[in-house]
Amino acid sequence: MVDTRNGSTVAEFVLVGFEQSSPSTQALLFALFLALYSLAMAMNGLIIFITWTDPRLNSPMYFFLGHLSFLDVCFITTTIPQMLVHLVIKNHTLTFASCLTQMYLVFGVGVAECILLAFMAYDRYVAICHPLTYAQVMSRQVCVRLVSTAWFFGLINGILLDYMTFRGPFCSDNHIENFFCEAPIVIALSCGDPQFSLRVIFADAIVVLLSPMALIVISYAHILASILGKACSSSRGKTFSTCASHLTVVIFFYTSAMFSYMNPRSTHGPDKDKPFSLLYTIITPMCNPIIYSFRNKEMKGAMVRALGRSSLSQAVCVVRNTRRGSYFP
Repeated sequence: MVDTRNGSTVAEFVLVGFEQSSPSTQALLFALFLALYSLAMAMNGLIIFITWTDPRLNSPMYFFLGHLSFLDVCFITTTIPQMLVHLVIKNHTLTFASCLTQMYLVFGVGVAECILLAFMAYDRYVAICHPLTYAQVMSRQVCVRLVSTAWFFGLINGILLDYMTFRGPFCSDNHIENFFCEAPIVIALSCGDPQFSLRVIFADAIVVLLSPMALIVISYAHILASILGKACSSSRGKTFSTCASHLTVVIFFYTSAMFSYMNPRSTHGPDKDKPFSLLYTIITPMCNPIIYSFRNKEMKGAMVRALGRSSLSQAVCVVRNTRRGSYFP
């Protein structure tokens, strides 16, 4: 991108990230984020494996859950490994193409997750409020179409937002006050008037954030009304606990995304942007498996079976190797 004032070209960006922190603080952050990243990858990877291989988890809820974990793996991998590298090395530069690609993946996967969370709320609404027609309404074909819709709109939306972010020329200031390429911050570095691009992103956020959130609120309002109408207190408590945990994920994800993309730039700053960015890039992907899965008896049983099969396979391998060793010393 060419600077129209002095003819210079911005070929790369510098991710400021946490470079202003002391070496000891950076080492502490590296250990913390590495642990969180490893934990999120392990938990989401286990859920993907279980939901896609265990025949007992063949309901729409687990179908959506497997895809949510896959989206979380993609989402967290677009930002956190790069941040970990930058906490170790001093070179924090990122090429123009790499920044564009990273932003596209963040937009595409993030929007797909927003839409998928809304579909998961609708799935719970049908399961709780219309249990007799649940199998017909949420058939396998319908679930595949819903997941495909989430991916399609996410990837198409990423193209639009990437274009709006990088449409103008960039000035000599190429320092991004965050640990990844976030659209509002990059737009602020543009030489031209950023207001049009910011308005388009704001309008897009209304569609991809508020619309799914409205569907989630409506779905859970109906679920709450149905729960309160149930006579069985144990069933009511179980359903309410499940829905409350789902809403916790929604609040974490949507509020942090809204702060980043729907607040005026005058309210932003490095000290405010980074915590909210961390919230929806690493904390939410780590919390999703805990809230959606590890509190679920069927998922716990599937994990025990999967770990049992793994332990049995390892034991068989050990026995076979021992036998081979006895015959071939």
